[in-house]
Amino acid sequence: MGDAFIRHIELLGYEKRFFPSQHYVYMFLVKWNDLSEKLVYRRFTEIYEFHKALKEMFPIESGDINTENRIIPHLPAPKWFDGQRSTQNRQGTLSEYCYTLVNLPNKISRCLHVVNFFKVRPDDMNPATDSQIKKPEVFLLPKDTKKNSTDITGPMVLQTYRAIADYEKSSTSEMALKAGDMVDVVEKSESGWWFCQLKNKRGWVPAAYLEPMDGPDESEEQEPNYAGEQYVVQKSYTAVEEDELTLKEGDTIEVIHKLLDGWWVIRKDETTGYYPSMYLQKAGEANTSVKSELRNRSAPPRRSTIRNAKSIHKQGRKQISQETYRRNSTKYIQSRRNMKENFQNKANVITEKNEREENKPKAQPAVPPRPSKDLILNRCTESTRRKIL
Repeated sequence: MGDAFIRHIELLGYEKRFFPSQHYVYMFLVKWNDLSEKLVYRRFTEIYEFHKALKEMFPIESGDINTENRIIPHLPAPKWFDGQRSTQNRQGTLSEYCYTLVNLPNKISRCLHVVNFFKVRPDDMNPATDSQIKKPEVFLLPKDTKKNSTDITGPMVLQTYRAIADYEKSSTSEMALKAGDMVDVVEKSESGWWFCQLKNKRGWVPAAYLEPMDGPDESEEQEPNYAGEQYVVQKSYTAVEEDELTLKEGDTIEVIHKLLDGWWVIRKDETTGYYPSMYLQKAGEANTSVKSELRNRSAPPRRSTIRNAKSIHKQGRKQISQETYRRNSTKYIQSRRNMKENFQNKANVITEKNEREENKPKAQPAVPPRPSKDLILNRCTESTRRKIL
């Protein structure tokens, strides 16, 4: 493989830290060409120094020689005192800066200065802490308002989950767990992979291995939708368990139940079974680079495959068997088919009635009876009377 380079930089938000003194750091999710994803923390003063050095390295592209040639984005200088308000308000600018930076010509976006600045440092993995000082406060940038930092309210305390069993990671972007570990969830994905942090470790963890501290997680659909949503298979998968389905890329299916562990119950014709949600895309939706790279991951473990797990997921949560899915799905399909047949029958009856009306011979006009001889003699003209005499 060639030299490492950055594919995407996403600003997740910022942290308010209290050691060694109160300060703020921005959280960046850096996605590399080897499909790994790393979380790094940078102060704004560091980012600005990086920006100044980049301009010196590329004076033409920074507009120092001719302002019309500038392609390196602008970045305002840090204030004499950076408080929470300025840290918050600067997020929109930083998001746009990172997006533009990664999309600059390769000689800039892939230069060592950029690559080295966003590489993981020891303090990213093991930030300096003091057990006597309170935990950092995390402020996440809402996904749907990346460019509108005024909507950020604040501090968004990360949810803490407990690992219900040991988990061994299978790639560098994942994080291993021991039963009982307490992790903070940074990002939840419907694929069944959640981005978590545990002390000095960060990485992707299967949602099936985590349980909330205060009760069963209610963020998945509680009731199946047997009407189904139409999805298209973007990646083939061969069933491993008996209740899973084997499908090929391009197949059209219906999703009838979206589950938290990333394994959705789907219907293909009249067959139901589990399939990895990360390999599906809603019909009519455009493909994105994020979805494409997600499909390069392996499917997360299913919750039902975790052995000897004493989890509160099993408490107060209705378990639906595959037979129930199949029976209710078949019942729904049959009722829909009956409705369609009834509608078709009514349409046929109306059509036949109209056809009979059209084919029915039209009534001929009635011939009036011939007037009697006396009537003609009394009422008709002389010429007419002479004809019957």
